[in-house]
Amino acid sequence: MSPSILALFGFGMVITFMVLIMTRRLSALSALIVIPLVVAGLAGFGPEIGGMAIQGVVALAPTAVVLLFAVLYFGIMIDAGLFDPLVRRVLKAVGGDPRKVALGTAIVALIVSLDGDGATTAMVTITAFLPIYRRLKMNVLVLAVLLGSANAMINILPWGGPTARVASALQLDINDVFLPLIPAILIGVAGVIALAWYLGGVERRRLGVVDVEPEAADFTALREDAPDVARPRLIWVNLILTLAVLAAAITRVLPLPLVFMIGLAIAVTVNYPRVIEQRARIAAHAPNAIGIAVLVFAAGVFTGILDGTGMVAAMGAAFVHVIPPALGPHMGLVTALASGPLSFVMSNDAYYFGIVPVIAEAAGHYGVAPVEIARASLLGQTIHNLSPLVAGVYLVAGMLDVEVGAMQRFGLKWAVALALLLVFGAVITGAVPFGAAGVGG
Repeated sequence: MSPSILALFGFGMVITFMVLIMTRRLSALSALIVIPLVVAGLAGFGPEIGGMAIQGVVALAPTAVVLLFAVLYFGIMIDAGLFDPLVRRVLKAVGGDPRKVALGTAIVALIVSLDGDGATTAMVTITAFLPIYRRLKMNVLVLAVLLGSANAMINILPWGGPTARVASALQLDINDVFLPLIPAILIGVAGVIALAWYLGGVERRRLGVVDVEPEAADFTALREDAPDVARPRLIWVNLILTLAVLAAAITRVLPLPLVFMIGLAIAVTVNYPRVIEQRARIAAHAPNAIGIAVLVFAAGVFTGILDGTGMVAAMGAAFVHVIPPALGPHMGLVTALASGPLSFVMSNDAYYFGIVPVIAEAAGHYGVAPVEIARASLLGQTIHNLSPLVAGVYLVAGMLDVEVGAMQRFGLKWAVALALLLVFGAVITGAVPFGAAGVGG
């Protein structure tokens, strides 16, 4: 099959998937499994579909295990009351002002994102702020947008993932890629704070400022099924354990799935010594944890077929071929603007290892340095963070009890705006030259 036809199948599969889940014709779970199977079958890959799908599932298995055990771990910590004092302090600081709550959400998410793990950032930030949002009746989609936007900005740091991937793919010094982007990242962070100010203002106009007494904050809403499971006397034990788990996750002293497996085993044993209590606590959080893991495995089917059929590579080549020669010297800017849409329809691995090298090779013919293409390719992360192929999307949706499509409809315009702000910052600071004059950057 010709690459152009393969690319059409790939784009058709992605577009069909997005339309069906955003219009609620299919659930994300069904769409992730059924659509790639049907499209791959129509494209003539019938006998190979099974192997491709399983390969994709296996590739995402570690991610699914991390999310499964991490959700259970933090669920146990919520039950035990570890975050109750933090929520009280935050609530006291922000009061009943939705604007301050939104600003607090953005600031905490920016700080927690420094650990480089999006799942941890989501769980810690949502655990701290979700009770406040519910208490004030704020729109939880605001929390989702600020969390995703903050994480996307900080995720460009070398240990966040995308920067390391593109530096490896193009065989570049990671400092040459990252350091010139620092001013643009700071501009993007300022954009996240401004967005929090605006969205918080919208909620303040809708709800007003609520008179909240932090001492009277009721956290049993998080433990409706068993209000007696709090363990306030073990708060320091749980805090030390959680800090140790996070430290192990950040330093990678053990594989990440094993870190949360060990953490869960210790947490549930220390807080609930009786086996019957342990079973009850695990069962209470199992629906959320299993639902997230199932969606990650389903995403593995989608990405496995997209990659295994060669559709990803064909889609990237098609993108390069449609660029008019007049835009060749501006490939840095073109790549920056296209990084969001391209990384939205594929995983970071597929994008940085499969597509960016093709773009860099083409850009080299116009005098654009690979390091400039590398920097440009990082600027669409706010859009990528809303991709249905990102496991964290399902984690956030599950914890907030909202649909992925609702998050995308609410957040996509803000993600695009922040991505454009990043591109603007990178261009005016010279990290991504407008033309080919900056060769050698």
